[in-house]
Amino acid sequence: MSGNTTDVIVIGGGTGGYSTALRAAHLGLGVTLVERDLVGGTCLHRGCVPSKAMLHAAELIDGVAEARERWGVKATLDSIDWSALVATRDDIVSRNHKGVEGQLSAAGVTVVRGTAALAGPRTVRVDVPGAGGAELWTARRGLVLATGSRPRTLPGLEPTGKHVVTSDDALFAPGLPRSVLVLGGGAIGVEYASFHRSMGAEVTLVEAAERLLPLEDADVSRQLTRALKKRGITVLTGARLLDAHLTGAPPADAHRSGTGRSDAGTPGAGTPGGGVAARVQPARGEALVITAERLLVAVGRVPVTDGLNLAAAGLTTDERGHVPPADWATLETAVPGVYVVGDLLPPPSLGLAHASFAEGLVVAETLAGLAPRPVDYAAVPRVTYSSPQTASVGLSEAAAKDAGHEVAVNVLPLTATAKGMVHGQGGMVKVVAEPGPEGRVLGVHLVGPHVSEMISESQLAVAWDASPADIAQHIHPHPTLTEAVGETFLTLAGRGLHQHA
Repeated sequence: MSGNTTDVIVIGGGTGGYSTALRAAHLGLGVTLVERDLVGGTCLHRGCVPSKAMLHAAELIDGVAEARERWGVKATLDSIDWSALVATRDDIVSRNHKGVEGQLSAAGVTVVRGTAALAGPRTVRVDVPGAGGAELWTARRGLVLATGSRPRTLPGLEPTGKHVVTSDDALFAPGLPRSVLVLGGGAIGVEYASFHRSMGAEVTLVEAAERLLPLEDADVSRQLTRALKKRGITVLTGARLLDAHLTGAPPADAHRSGTGRSDAGTPGAGTPGGGVAARVQPARGEALVITAERLLVAVGRVPVTDGLNLAAAGLTTDERGHVPPADWATLETAVPGVYVVGDLLPPPSLGLAHASFAEGLVVAETLAGLAPRPVDYAAVPRVTYSSPQTASVGLSEAAAKDAGHEVAVNVLPLTATAKGMVHGQGGMVKVVAEPGPEGRVLGVHLVGPHVSEMISESQLAVAWDASPADIAQHIHPHPTLTEAVGETFLTLAGRGLHQHA
């Protein structure tokens, strides 16, 4: 077994892992990154990037209907060339992948392709395919665990890659289904429900909690649910799956939920060879039998530690499989010199790619002897890329009250602005702050078109403990959607033009 020594070993090449490796290398440390699959991880290859590429295509499809029905542009959607859509998606992913590989190479990071297992607190055994043996690596400064997560599955509902899929393989399943049952109303489930509806499928979205996006502000959930139902998506909240099984080919009218829509364009050709029948118990009434060509299970993710041999380094997981840090400021575990980033972290880490970038920076700078500012998880933006989108940062109204804050709340419909009327998709801006013009901004919650591009201003307001008066002094361009944010703060500051407290 060959032996190698370096300053930092990173296990896992997803967003948390490669950001740690890049920053550490830029700070002059020797870095070895071990990855058994593709650098970039789930986010780049199966999640964030390909799904947002597909959601952009979905937005273009929806635009055809809007052009025809609102603007008099006599356009129709003849068909969807699935192979061309997939090719564009894959090209975007490939170019991003090559970019990350190039950055790692330019930074001097040694990338080892293989499966890692701990052999001690800072020692890693790497089985490299085709190498005829294992490599042993030892870190002088620190070992960073960044092995990510995988979709949670349900007993008896193992993914088939065709009729039962998870978020990791939903975009790569064959063809466009005519009907989809989405189990799970968090961000991932909502995004996939929105995508398939745009592609012409009948969609039923089932969530066990009392509302969609249960971790977001209640007004966000209400606005989103109303918008999704308007698009023809059947939403069942407070509902639970009783059982499900594969079936033969469902008849054309077998999907009992969903209203259909005339503007959906041409649906996909379907997925031949059957589907899924599920019994769902709604919040009220008798159980429903819902049949669909595809069942998408989006009930969360679980940390990946299989085969990592954490015990060899003296590490253990919590009851949900996370590796908790002993120090949230540095993300160092109870074992000195061993750090953790990304989806392996328990709450308050959010399991979001942009949070793991920040975590990677903190760990790398700590290993380089700097004193970075800890990640402020309360100020990490949260986005759902459905149609409409949601974006938020900070505390919901309920969470702020539960934390003991007195709150002042202002809600402004996007349609109260000229640009909101142009888009015609509804939506809102909601600000939760301490009372008075100089009270701290505690949370900002957005629903509407392109609000993912609008949340950064509010992230700064929350992170910097700004007040409505602070934001109100800054001029927002007219006509834009962002001026709705500005007007909301103006009103809380007692200076509203078009809205009064």
